[in-house]
Amino acid sequence: MNSEFCMSGKGSAGNVIAGLASFFYPGLGQLVQGRLVAALAFFLLGTLLWIIALGWIMHIWAAIDAARFQKS
Repeated sequence: MNSEFCMSGKGSAGNVIAGLASFFYPGLGQLVQGRLVAALAFFLLGTLLWIIALGWIMHIWAAIDAARFQKS
């Protein structure tokens, strides 16, 4: 079985780690996955929303996005 295939599917160890990383700071999980544009977007939106006390929304969204990512 190809190890790249095992690390890229939903629920794989790589995606679980990325989801946890994004839970700590929005965009960090996307950065771990090498998705620079998505990481920057989540980082900026998360930071802006924390200023107005809605950052928890971006935290949840970023963690779910990182955990559900599947390479096409």
